[in-house]
This record gives sequence, structure tokens and C-alpha cells, in this order.
Amino acid sequence: MPAATTPEPLPDMITIGDKYRPAMEITDQAEADAYFERCVEHSMVRGGLSRKDAEERERQNLGYFCGYYGRETRERVFRLYRCAHPVFGTSTPTVGDAIAAGRRMAGERPS
Repeated sequence: MPAATTPEPLPDMITIGDKYRPAMEITDQAEADAYFERCVEHSMVRGGLSRKDAEERERQNLGYFCGYYGRETRERVFRLYRCAHPVFGTSTPTVGDAIAAGRRMAGERPS
């Protein structure tokens, strides 16, 4: 059995897409845990965050990023990374939900 290798840390300069797109493809819990750890370490080193704050930020970012994907991917990401979308939680929003959330965030009153 080959020796386990430690994955390379994420690059200091990385786009949001390059950081989170790989997480959308992962289907195995152990692989998800390892990738999440890389993301947390990146936020701690690059962002100067405590472990607690880095874990919270990464879960929010993963939850937000997976919102651009279909339901199957979102549900898998929510489960593997124990995260939720920062606005919609783990539900699948309707168009009306999204519009209402946008208005709330913009400070508008519903029509």
C-alpha cells in the first residue's frame, strides 16, 4: 500500500471558481473532508482567520457557490460539507423566493 501523501496547499492567489469548483465534483466524504481542510487552511493562512472563523467562512462560501448548481449537486455539497446557502439554507428557492430575498437585502419593501 503506497504511503499517504499530503495534498499541496491551495495557491495564495486563486479565483473563487478555482477554489470551490473542485468541491462541487467530490462525492466521497473522506475526499470532501480533506478538500475542506485545504480550504480552511487557505483561509487561515491567506486571510489571517482563526480556525473557527475559517471553517465558518468556508461553509458559507461552499453553500453560496453550490447555489449556482443543480439540486443534486447542492444537496450533495450541503451534506458533504455540512453547510447551507447563507440566504436560502438547504431549501431550493423559487424565483419568487430569490426576488423577495434580493429585495430584503436591498432594503426594498415588497410590492
